[in-house]
Amino acid sequence: MHAMTSIDDTDDARWAAVQRRDPDADGRFYYSVSTTGVYCRPSCPSRGALRAHVAFHPDCAAAEAAGFRACQRCHPALPPLAERQAQAVTRACRLIDAAEAAIDLDSLAQAVGMSRFHFHRIFKAHTGITPKAYASARRTARLQQGLGTAQSVTAALYDAGFGSSGRLYEASAGALGMTPGRYRAGGQGETIRFAVGACSLGAILVAATERGMCAILLGDEPEPLVRDLQERFPRAELKGAEPAFEQTVAQVVGLVEAPHLGLDLPLDVRGTAFQRRVWEALRAVPAGTTVSYAELAERVGLPAGARAVAGACAANPVAVAIPCHRVVRQDGALSGYRWGIERKRTLLEREAGG
Repeated sequence: MHAMTSIDDTDDARWAAVQRRDPDADGRFYYSVSTTGVYCRPSCPSRGALRAHVAFHPDCAAAEAAGFRACQRCHPALPPLAERQAQAVTRACRLIDAAEAAIDLDSLAQAVGMSRFHFHRIFKAHTGITPKAYASARRTARLQQGLGTAQSVTAALYDAGFGSSGRLYEASAGALGMTPGRYRAGGQGETIRFAVGACSLGAILVAATERGMCAILLGDEPEPLVRDLQERFPRAELKGAEPAFEQTVAQVVGLVEAPHLGLDLPLDVRGTAFQRRVWEALRAVPAGTTVSYAELAERVGLPAGARAVAGACAANPVAVAIPCHRVVRQDGALSGYRWGIERKRTLLEREAGG
């Protein structure tokens, strides 16, 4: 694609833009075809016209004043396609946010004037997740907020739009990481085993629920790591110094010393739908390679979401197991590692040499 950043105000330059269907020229001028009586935007995918039949106009009003009608393929009088799609997705998100009950895909698609298949594809392309996943994440957010203030779990359940207790408890393990009652009680009743040890990167804390690893924290001293764990799970029962847990800790320390070997242990990580999507994409980045925040955003279907991806990386609760150390800046520089740039550099060097 040729950029139109310095388009000349000449008909030759405009004609060249029309021939290559340059989207960067859209909105700068319009062209009409005398044999069809239609005017278009420069990027219009319709069949090319002969130069002798083409005229140029500064805006839609000028083209219509000259007697031409708008093309039904490129709709020159409407905003660009990408902008219209973004507006449709935004409208759908607002409908989901405002709905007291779940809205089915057909109804959402009809509300924004798209087919079911096309709407699903466009929504995922713009947000990185499906409409169903977005609605689930919004219900979960409302539930998490409501559990702290509602008179009962049941009240919070219906206020959040789950509709039935069965649907709530079916979704709760993935969304909350524990049952709604325990979440409302600040994690009370949840048992987490943990241990603090030492590795070549400093102090390391390893913690796990019965479902899998829920925290791998790195630091200079053990005390701040324990406080961090307590803040994450304020009312959970924390069990430390169990001999049976030593093998798990040894496996994690082995991962830190040789990150290219990977970790064959289940994870119990809790995050939003978008965070989990980013974390899954991170686990697919091969050891010994790096990816930029922008590239990772592309992989999760959100090309303009580099900042959101960086936030998801920062929220990663399991160091090395979800390898956010493999994400670098666009120029290859190291930045944004919550456990320290030097640790990030060391991990990457070990992978490169492993």
